[in-house]
Amino acid sequence: MADAPRLFRVRQHFQTEQVDDIEAEVESQLRQLNLAEKIQPGQSVAVTAGSRGIANIAKIVRGCVQHLRQLGAEPFLVPAMGSHGGGTADGQRKIVESYGMTEEFCGCPIRASMETVVVCDAAEGFPVHFDKHAYGADHVMVVGRVKPHTNFRGDIESGLMKMMLIGLGKHEGAKIYHKAIRDYEFGQIVRSVAREVLAKCGIVAGVAIVENAYDKTARIEAVRPEEFESREKELLRLAKQWMPRTPFDRADLLWIDEMGKDVSGSGMDTNVVGRKYNDHVAADHETPKVHLIAVRGLTEATHGNATGLGMAEFCLSRVIRAVDSRMTRINCLTGGHVTAAMSPLDYETDEEIWEAASWLFGLKRPVDADIMWIHNTLDLAEVECSESYWDEARQRDDLEVVVPLRPMPWVDGLLPSQRSLSPVCAK
Repeated sequence: MADAPRLFRVRQHFQTEQVDDIEAEVESQLRQLNLAEKIQPGQSVAVTAGSRGIANIAKIVRGCVQHLRQLGAEPFLVPAMGSHGGGTADGQRKIVESYGMTEEFCGCPIRASMETVVVCDAAEGFPVHFDKHAYGADHVMVVGRVKPHTNFRGDIESGLMKMMLIGLGKHEGAKIYHKAIRDYEFGQIVRSVAREVLAKCGIVAGVAIVENAYDKTARIEAVRPEEFESREKELLRLAKQWMPRTPFDRADLLWIDEMGKDVSGSGMDTNVVGRKYNDHVAADHETPKVHLIAVRGLTEATHGNATGLGMAEFCLSRVIRAVDSRMTRINCLTGGHVTAAMSPLDYETDEEIWEAASWLFGLKRPVDADIMWIHNTLDLAEVECSESYWDEARQRDDLEVVVPLRPMPWVDGLLPSQRSLSPVCAK
């Protein structure tokens, strides 16, 4: 077997903000909107519940429900996640509950359906779909995280605006909107549909969430409907500034312990792995430049949805066995990213992946390869790195070596969880 380099562990020091009292901040933010001027006692309010692994999402949603209860309203949760959960109401309800947003915890019903109402036609000529239960409510509160999109680039990417399209449009809406994005720019379709939804679907407020580089809640902001676009532009700039990054801008091989829809819409965040524009190579202006990606597992919360696996060159065979092909294909077809559902070369052990990958490093000796090993693309506070980065790491103020050089930790041909190697996690 090709010689493997020694590894060391670095801790990244990111500049960041953090909200400590989640529900108090939700209450404080919503109070500023004076929603009692719009919401009358006894009126129903649909609150969106998405499919991303957003930090503190259950507490944030519960805080919204509690505020609405104080106004005398009758809130309920609506799964807002396009085609996720296999494109079924039961599948989407289970995803919501798996994130802790249960009826018991949030204190309100969950109304899950894949049925939509066609509100009107957008200016471009396609139908605007909206969740049946949300459309039947007196008001709708949109809750979502603002962050860079994994496929599209602009001053509006992922956030409240997109939630009104893909999330509340359900499977039917998501399909037609992704088709429209093939013919028009993403920003145009987002604005076109959002304009109709804001005018016709009872949107009463938004709660925007921005996370820091440690996957923690950095900001919660209640937003008036007429300010969705302007505030989202500002919050997206913050999200890009605070998002996590790999410690180095190059890698021959990036090992990833887990991927899944709770981590990123593309399973692994393309903004982190440098594959936003192409599946298997970074664009000229894009970093990091990652030559090969090897995926070691799927998250439990992704429920077999392996969207994005096709961006990896290698994976463990256990990943292939864990894939729900139907769910994955529905999601990738709906999103228009067919190659994201394709399968990498799979092997039973990490050592076999290493042996295969080492042939592709060019003239570089495998022992000198640039290797980074992360838990997932949200968890980048600590990264395992190969010896080739050693000198650079010790010269940088933003990196702290927390575990010195030692051999690759094979156990019967497999690597342990990257997190298990952390001196913090091991305590």
